[in-house]
Amino acid sequence: MLRSLMLLVIALALAAATPPPGHYLFVFSGDQAGKGKDFLAVFDADPASPGYGKLLTSVVTDQTSIRPHHTEYEMPASGMLFANDHDANRSFIFDLREPLHPIVATSFTDMAGFSMPHSFLRLPNGHVLASFQQLGSGMAMAGMPGMMGKKLSGGLVEIDDAGKVLRAVGNADPAHPEWPLLPYSLAVLPHIDRVLVTNSPMQDDYLLQSVTYQLFRLSDLKLLGTYQLDPGPSLSGHVDPEEARIGPDGAAYIQTLSCGLQRVTGMATPHPVAVMVHQFPGSYCGVPTIGDHYLVQSVEGIGGFIVLDIAIGTKPVEVSRLTIGPGYRSHWTAWDRATGRVVVTSGKAGDRMYLLRLDPKTGALTIDDKFRDGDGKPGFSFASRAWPHGWSGEGKPHGAVFSR
Repeated sequence: MLRSLMLLVIALALAAATPPPGHYLFVFSGDQAGKGKDFLAVFDADPASPGYGKLLTSVVTDQTSIRPHHTEYEMPASGMLFANDHDANRSFIFDLREPLHPIVATSFTDMAGFSMPHSFLRLPNGHVLASFQQLGSGMAMAGMPGMMGKKLSGGLVEIDDAGKVLRAVGNADPAHPEWPLLPYSLAVLPHIDRVLVTNSPMQDDYLLQSVTYQLFRLSDLKLLGTYQLDPGPSLSGHVDPEEARIGPDGAAYIQTLSCGLQRVTGMATPHPVAVMVHQFPGSYCGVPTIGDHYLVQSVEGIGGFIVLDIAIGTKPVEVSRLTIGPGYRSHWTAWDRATGRVVVTSGKAGDRMYLLRLDPKTGALTIDDKFRDGDGKPGFSFASRAWPHGWSGEGKPHGAVFSR
C-alpha cells in the first residue's frame, strides 16, 4: 500500500513537470505607443484543440518597445528562439522548451564589433548565424544620422543558444568599395558549403542603391563575391533585395521590396546567376514563405497574399491570391509544416493576425475561420486589451513562428 502510494506521488510529480502535449504559435510584439515593453505571446495553434486560437500566456522583456521586429522563421530544435527589437539594437533569446512557461533566457546588443542584427538562421550545428547591418555601435547609428555619402557595411556573427559569439566576419568587399552592403537576410546551403546574404537597408538611406547579394563559404565564412541582381523588364525589380528562401529545386528565391522575385542558381560556382522570374503588383512586398512547391508572397498592393507554383522555377505560375482588405499591410509570413498553415501579421498597430490554409493540391489560400479571437471574428486582434503578463494596451506584432 505504501509502495503504491509512493509510486502515485512520483507519477503525479513527473506529470506536473512535463508540459502538456500541444501545438503552439509564438508572436513577438510590443507596445505601439512606445511606453510598454516588448513581449512574446503564446497561442493555441492545434486545430484539434477546443482552445484553438486562444491566447494562452505571454512573457515580457525589460525593453521599452521601439521596433519589435524579426524572430527566427522556424522554431529551432533546441526550443531557444531568437527575436529582436531592431531600432533598440536589442535581441532576446527566449527559452520555449516549456511553451506554457516561456522564459527570457538572455539578451544582447552589439556583437563582435557589429550592431543592428536583422535575421537569424540556424546552421547544421544548431547555432544561429545572424546578419548584422552595421559596423560599430548601433545605438549611435540606429537612424543613420549623417551617414549619407559614407560607405557602410556590416557582418555575420555565429551565436550559440547562450548568446555567446563563436565567430564573426565583415561583409565589406574591397572589389566594390563604393557599394553600400548592409546585410539583411540569409539562406544557408550546407550541401554546397555556401551562405547567401542579401543587402538591404532597414532605414531609407541607400534604398535605391541596394541591388546586391553576396556568397560566403559556410565552413570558414570567407566572402566569395558580391553580385548584382537582375533589374528585369521594369528595370527596378532588383531594388532592395530582402528575404532569401531555398526552393524545392535548390535555387535561392529572393524577394525584393520592389516586388520582384529573383531566382539565383550556380551558387557552387564562381559565376552565380540571378534572373528575375516574376513581378508582383505594387511596390512594397514583404516576407515570403515556401511550403512544398508553393511560394506565398505578402503583397501590400493588394492588401493580401499571392501564391506562386514554383515547381518549374524558371517559370513560376500564379495559382491563387487572397485579399484580406484594401488597407491591410500584409508583411510577415511563416509556414507550419505540421498543419499546412501560414501565419501572417502586418506589423501595424491593432491589426489582426490570421492563420491561412494552403491547399497542397491547388495552392489555394484561404483564411482559417476556426482560428478566432474572443470577439468571434477570424484571426486575432492586437487592438487594446489586457495581456497575460499584466499590461494593457495596443500590440504591434511582427515575427511569428510555430512550435515544432
